[in-house]
Amino acid sequence: MASRKLLLGLTAGRRLRSRTQQLFWAASLPEATTSRSLAAVVAAAQQSGGSPAALLFSSRTISSTRPATQSAGDAPGSSAVDHKLIMPEDEFHKLADETIHDLLEKLEEYGDSIQMDGFDIDYGNQVLTLRLGDLGTYVVNKQTPNRQIWLSSPVSGPSRFDWDASTDGWIYKRTGANLVQLLEKEIGELCGTPVELS
Repeated sequence: MASRKLLLGLTAGRRLRSRTQQLFWAASLPEATTSRSLAAVVAAAQQSGGSPAALLFSSRTISSTRPATQSAGDAPGSSAVDHKLIMPEDEFHKLADETIHDLLEKLEEYGDSIQMDGFDIDYGNQVLTLRLGDLGTYVVNKQTPNRQIWLSSPVSGPSRFDWDASTDGWIYKRTGANLVQLLEKEIGELCGTPVELS
C-alpha cells in the first residue's frame, strides 16, 4: 500500500513537472494573436526548440498572450525604432519650438481680439497650456524621445503628431489631421470666432 502511494506521488510529481515545463515553454512563445495561424506558432516553437506537447495549451496561450503594446495615435507596425530613420534631435527641437512658439504668439493675439472670459494662455517648461474657461483646456507639448508633439484637447482627446516633411506640418498618423488646422477648427468652433494659426 505504501509503495502504491509512493508510485502515485511520483507520477503526480512527473505530471506537475511536465505541466510546469509546458507552461514555461508556452510563456516563451512569441507574442501571438488570434490572427496568426496555429501552424505559424508551431513552426516558431519548433525552431526555438520547444516541445509540441505544449500545444495542449496553445489555444489558451494564443488567446491569452498579451498583445504587442501600441500607443494611441501610432500607426500599426513594428514596435522597434529604426534609429536610422528617426529625426535628429536638434532638428526636432527646431521644428517643434517654431511650431509651439508660433501657436503661442497667434493664440495670444486671438485671445486679445475676442475678449473671452476664462481665456488664458501659458507657456512654461516646454508646455503650452490654453484655458478656455468652462469650455476646457488644451495642452501642447514636445515628446523628444518620440520626436512628436502631443496634444490634449477637450474636444478630440489626446493625439500624437509626427513631422511630415511632404506637407511641412505635424500630422496625426491615425486620422491624417494637421495639428494647426485641427486647433483652428476646434478653437474657432468652441469660441464662436474663427482663428488663424497658420
